[in-house]
Amino acid sequence: MNYSNPVRRGFYPDPSVIRVGEDFYMVNSSFQYFPCIPISHSKDMIHWETIGHAITDPSYLDLSGIKDSHGIWAPDIFYNDGTFYIIATMRLNDSGEEKTRPSRQQLIMKSTTPEGPYTKPVWLNANSIDPSLFFDDDGRKYMITARAATAWELNEDCTEIIDGPKVVWNGTGERCSEGPHIMKHNGYYYAIAAEGGTGYGHGINIARSTELFGEYENCPYNPVMRQKDPEKLIQRAGHGKLVEDQNGDWWAYYLCGRRNEGNYTTLGRETALDPVRWTDDGWFLINEGKGPSEIQNGPDLPEFKGESKSFFDDFDHDSLNLEWEFVRNPDYDYISLNKEKECCLRLYTTDGNLSELKAKNTLVHREAEFKYRAETKMNFDPDDGAWAGLTCYYSTATYIRFNIAMSEGKRILELVINRNQGEELVNKTEIPDGWINLRVDVDGQKRTFSYSMDGENYIEAGTVNPCIFLCDEGVPTDRKRHTGTMVGVFAGTDSGKRIPADFDWFKIDAE
Repeated sequence: MNYSNPVRRGFYPDPSVIRVGEDFYMVNSSFQYFPCIPISHSKDMIHWETIGHAITDPSYLDLSGIKDSHGIWAPDIFYNDGTFYIIATMRLNDSGEEKTRPSRQQLIMKSTTPEGPYTKPVWLNANSIDPSLFFDDDGRKYMITARAATAWELNEDCTEIIDGPKVVWNGTGERCSEGPHIMKHNGYYYAIAAEGGTGYGHGINIARSTELFGEYENCPYNPVMRQKDPEKLIQRAGHGKLVEDQNGDWWAYYLCGRRNEGNYTTLGRETALDPVRWTDDGWFLINEGKGPSEIQNGPDLPEFKGESKSFFDDFDHDSLNLEWEFVRNPDYDYISLNKEKECCLRLYTTDGNLSELKAKNTLVHREAEFKYRAETKMNFDPDDGAWAGLTCYYSTATYIRFNIAMSEGKRILELVINRNQGEELVNKTEIPDGWINLRVDVDGQKRTFSYSMDGENYIEAGTVNPCIFLCDEGVPTDRKRHTGTMVGVFAGTDSGKRIPADFDWFKIDAE
């Protein structure tokens, strides 16, 4: 069965994958989004479904003041003797006090089931990034972090650092060594690290030794993964992890980014898959060293359905679909699902616009394709200084909002963009009271917004083109930009008033 890369499409960076029996489990970075660390499941390694999150209780982790692209970085999932472990970096805000207060700490959680619930995170005081777990044959347990591969020995239940840090491998000398893993195979310890930076030129380098803390030999085939053709669709290929399937075949999952009308990875960093071949001299090559594949012959495993490219939520259930994410911690006192308004999601306005960290109740879904249509049916009777509607969201600095508001005593529909230059009004239209359908049609860098009062006849409200500001590379800034564009709904105010916005359904039709 052939498949197309990436296999986990949209904002799913920094993949870590394990196999337990005939099941595969993946975790990815979630940054400022909540619930934290999506957990995905597959049986064929290609098609995936979200089955849970590592942190679902807002009291376990406060993201309310976390800056864009900070928060949860590079988680690793690990399984041993009936226990699932998830470990990740919590990247705090830079405060100017880094010499006395580390801005990077590690979190570890456990569960007896892959989907959770997981234990309350335990903090490990290691000022580094991108942790992974390695249990050696002698029973000693290690956390491996950047730079290159640095080991911290953990206690028996992995809740405390008892020794370290000790450098395992210094890397090849390339910049931004990160995403390390240690694996043992045929008597060798293999150190795997992403190097070259997480943008264009990203790659994977490896080394090996017969002892964990011995002298490591760099692989003569390095980099074992890198995109060297700047014109190819798939770029930014690196940060990977190996997994063996039940047939004895080896594979590598790694992050990548698809170019959207230039070097703009609007969908964020995604997860790709390529075959691994062990060489006669004991090294391994990913996709024969040719870089990321666009179409590949897949594993010999029974096909698994996984999630559809399209998405529909009628809000008829008592809990949200697991594919939804909030921007930072939501305020559940301001959210009602299928309760106050039957078969509806009700978001009450809370203080804060999309440009502010304090904004709550922004509910979004990952964009997964360059061409799709998203639509919602909603009703909102605002006061001055209140907004609710549809958003294409990247960060507090870059987004589009298409929402109902109040202006001079009239209910209006407004289209507003923020290109890291403050909000700009694109269009404003007076609309009657009642339910309204809001729609966005996305085609590459072009986004067309329209509305309908009857669900059949649509009126165009405006077009934004190009939307290069909705990606990592699209605007000059010193802010961190490591996520991807999302689409969803929101409600906010600057008046402090609690006003309900009702959403009957939300859908995405993707090609």
